[in-house]
Parts: sequence; C-alpha cells; structure tokens
Amino acid sequence: MPSRARRDRPELLETGIKIIDLLFPMVKGSKNGILGGAALGKSILTLELIHNMVKEHHGACVFIGAGERIREGNELFHELSHHEVLEKVQLVFGQMNEPPGARFCVAMTGVTMAEAIQRENKDVLLFVDNVFRFLQAGAEISTLLGRVPSETGYQPTLASEAAEFHERIRSSQEGGGGSITSLEAVYVPADDLTDPAVVALYGFLESIMVLSRERIQLGLYPAVDPLASSSSNLDPDIVGPHHFEMAQESL
Repeated sequence: MPSRARRDRPELLETGIKIIDLLFPMVKGSKNGILGGAALGKSILTLELIHNMVKEHHGACVFIGAGERIREGNELFHELSHHEVLEKVQLVFGQMNEPPGARFCVAMTGVTMAEAIQRENKDVLLFVDNVFRFLQAGAEISTLLGRVPSETGYQPTLASEAAEFHERIRSSQEGGGGSITSLEAVYVPADDLTDPAVVALYGFLESIMVLSRERIQLGLYPAVDPLASSSSNLDPDIVGPHHFEMAQESL
C-alpha cells in the first residue's frame, strides 16, 4: 500500500457514481487514478466527478490541465460556470500547444497551490488531467537537455518525477490539519497498461480505475472494468464490513 499520513479513522468521500463509491472508494488524503486509452471518457468522467464532489465539498478544489486540448479547458470553464461551482475551483493550465517546460511545471504549480490551501487547515480536492502528459513533457525536456533515454525511450528520471509529484499529495502530519485528495486521469498509449509511464504511477495510486473499450462497445458508462481495476481502500477496516461484503458479492 502506498505510504501516506492518515487520520486514525479514514473519512470516505462520496462521488455520487455508484461503481466508484462501491468498488473504488475514495478516502480523504488518497491518490486515485482513472486509466484509459483515447476516447474512453476519462475527461468526461473527471468533469462529472468535479461537478458531483465540488457541490458537496466544503474545502477547496484545484484543477490541473496538463498537456490537454484548449477546447477541453474552455468547455471545463463554461461547465463549471454553468453549474455555479466555478468560484470553488482554481484552474491552472499548461496546454498541448505550449512548450514542454510549461506543461511539466503546471503540475508542480497546481500541487503548490493545493499545499498553500492545505496549510490553512482546509481539505483540498486535486483533479489532474492528464498525468501521462506531465510525464511526457518530462521526456521532451530530457531530450532537449541531451540526456540518454532509458531502454523504452522515456527519460531516465521518469520514476523520480512521478515520485516528486505524488509525494506532495498527502494529509497533514499535524492533527486536525488539512488534506489533499487527488483524482488523476491517466492516458494509456495504445491501451497498453504495461507502458513504462503508466507503470511508474501504479505504486502511488490507492484506487486504480481502468476504463475498458469492450464496456464502451456494450454501452456501459462509466466504462470502468471492475476486474482490471483495484483499490486498497476497499478494506473492511476502512469502508466497514457491510460495504466490503456488498462489494465482494457484486464482483
């Protein structure tokens, strides 16, 4: 299980999406990932979770748009404004038309903003779309610096860059302090879950929700494949024995 500072009694965050709340519960201060290839609904699911959770959340929210399309940022802004939750969300973008340095640094900028809010003893929801693009920008920077790539073509600092980002997403070590809970969209190149950039993230995520192309073809939304996905938070000591038993029966 990824290391993190937890309160004695982990507090569950309700997303309003049944398959997530039942099988992949989100705990305050945890890191959660939505993994999938192109056109599987990662951004739409992330937007739905923002809409559902921000209205009920009494802390603050930060959205990091790393390496995504300008159109998606524009749609997000207008959706949040339409649903009257824009004032509760801080947006920071490093879009795909920008240099790799901007796309790389935007992730760290967003975490710094979340940490500043956390220091005020507030709970923060941190949404990231897309973590893969952040790591991809790191690979481009590595190439520009003339570093020798790894065997798979990624930067030699891939693991340390993923670690530097995720180790800052945590609950406060001090009692009663704030927490940062992340929900991260992860693009999976060619639907390959063994891609080194995707594998580098596994060790940091407590809930991994894998979107399936087969479930999309069956018209099942959100297209989360419960057998390919996993969650270390689905534990009777965290969710309670009744919740745990119901989840086991559904599988």
